[in-house]
This record gives sequence, C-alpha cells and structure tokens, in this order.
Amino acid sequence: MVVFVKQNMALSQELLSFVKESLLRGIPRAEIANTLIKAGWPAEQVNQSLSGFADTNFAVPVPRPALSVKPREAFLYVVLFLTLFVSAYNLGFLLFSFINLAFPDPSETGVDQIEFGIRWSLSWLIVTLPVFLYVASLLRRSVRSHPASGSSRIRRQLTYLTLFIASSVLLGDVVGLIFNFLSGDLTVRFVLKVLTVAAIAGGTFSYYLRDLREAEKLPET
Repeated sequence: MVVFVKQNMALSQELLSFVKESLLRGIPRAEIANTLIKAGWPAEQVNQSLSGFADTNFAVPVPRPALSVKPREAFLYVVLFLTLFVSAYNLGFLLFSFINLAFPDPSETGVDQIEFGIRWSLSWLIVTLPVFLYVASLLRRSVRSHPASGSSRIRRQLTYLTLFIASSVLLGDVVGLIFNFLSGDLTVRFVLKVLTVAAIAGGTFSYYLRDLREAEKLPET
C-alpha cells in the first residue's frame, strides 16, 4: 500500500481513503464514482483512485502495483510518436503528389519534381511505417501483460501533444477551405488535398482521443 500511495501523490489522500473505505464496505464502484462526482470531484481523479484497487473478491481492497516509467518504455513511446508524425507527413505528401499528377497546375514545374517527391516520400514511408507498426505492437503486448502501463505519464503527454498537433492541422485545414471558397479558388485539386489532410489528421485525432480516454480510466504511473 505504501508504494501505491507514493505513486499517487497527485491524488488527494482524503479521496483515496474514502475509496478504500467504501470498497471495504462492499459499495459498488459505480455508486462510489457517482457519489464522488456529484460531490464535485473530477471524474478523472475518481477513475484513477478506483482503478488503483484491483477488482477482486477479497476481504480488503487490493492495491494495484504502481509501475514506474522505465527508460526502455520511454524510448519506445518517443520512437512510436516520432515515426507516427513522420509517416503521417510523408503519407500526406505522397497523396498530394498523386493529386498534382492527376490535376496538374500549369504554373508549377514539370512532372520530374513531382516524381522526385513521390520517391522521397515513399522512401520515408518504407522506413518509418514498419518501425511504427512494430513498436506499436510491442507496446500493445506490454499493455496487455501489464494494463497499468497503458496510463504511463510519458504516454499521456505524447498523446496530448499528438491531439494538439492533429487538432491544429484540422483547424488550419478548415480555415484554408473557407479562405479559398471566399476567394473563389475552390478547385477539385484543392478540395482533394483538404480531404486528404482531414482524413489523416482526423483519423489520428479520433484514434488517440479514444486511446486517451481508455488510459485515463487507469491510475497514472
């Protein structure tokens, strides 16, 4: 129990004591959560405090082990999100190049530069995308083995950074669409690029927002 308390200093000791006492008296977790939220406690803190105790049939509440962030885990998460950003950027650049080939603009340079961009973005994707998928599978297996590791601090921080970048890109995408519409320059080529950015950024935002909500149900490590 000492390890659990030390790793949850961000949570109120009063809240932890209340949750432990309530579980000890056999009060259902949903009822505990609803009571605390109605009393004004943030839902995230309530979920963290409840998730700090294992859902087992025992005479007293059993604390979950508090895992510390290991250098290997931190390295894997940095590699994961770095390769995600690089892969997403080059995927967008690749699709942009195909759009430029399908709908050429006479004011731009010839196809040689476009083909160079395609080769360059493909080279990056061939390297970074497999690394991203491999690291993601490693971390997924780790979370299955130790569910509490899914809410590590570095994972949350990088996830919030990803959500911020994706939402900023989406906002810029919408602004660009409106600007070109008001300027009377809304071409098929431009609309396809807007949809490409929206699909990549929106898909990333939706996936990691759902992932973050699931992680916030666990105690922070």
